[in-house]
Amino acid sequence: MQFIKETSIAATPEAVFAFHERPGALHSLVPPWESVEVIEGGSSIRPGARVVIRTHFGPISLRWVAEHTEYDPPHLFADRQVSGPFKSWYHRHRILDDGAGGTILRDEIEYELPGGRLGQLLLRRTIRRKLERMFNYRHEATRRSLERQPISPKVR
Repeated sequence: MQFIKETSIAATPEAVFAFHERPGALHSLVPPWESVEVIEGGSSIRPGARVVIRTHFGPISLRWVAEHTEYDPPHLFADRQVSGPFKSWYHRHRILDDGAGGTILRDEIEYELPGGRLGQLLLRRTIRRKLERMFNYRHEATRRSLERQPISPKVR
């Protein structure tokens, strides 16, 4: 299965990439309705860096280990699931120059659900909606952080 989310951001690719590299970036991209705890890592997006999180799917607590695999500033970084809730998961974060001084942030995820055909039947729509909601939040949080405008004084 594949999931893709794109958003235009009025910031340079360098600024968007730097946003993802800064300390605390992962925490700032977790939607407030998600119960996610970073147990280990999360301070680097370079190949070999790992992050271990605890999350929940309904009442079930899940441990997810991801390892960064690709790093090409300011264009791309990627991670893959080492262990976790999916049968497989590969996530490329593409940061594309839009040719007009801005960026297209593009998340590309290739994933397989657990449980074979039954897992597909039971989980496909739920996981798709969860990804859409999560990445809508993540892209909006990134865009808002990078497009901050100074507050203009009130005109009297």
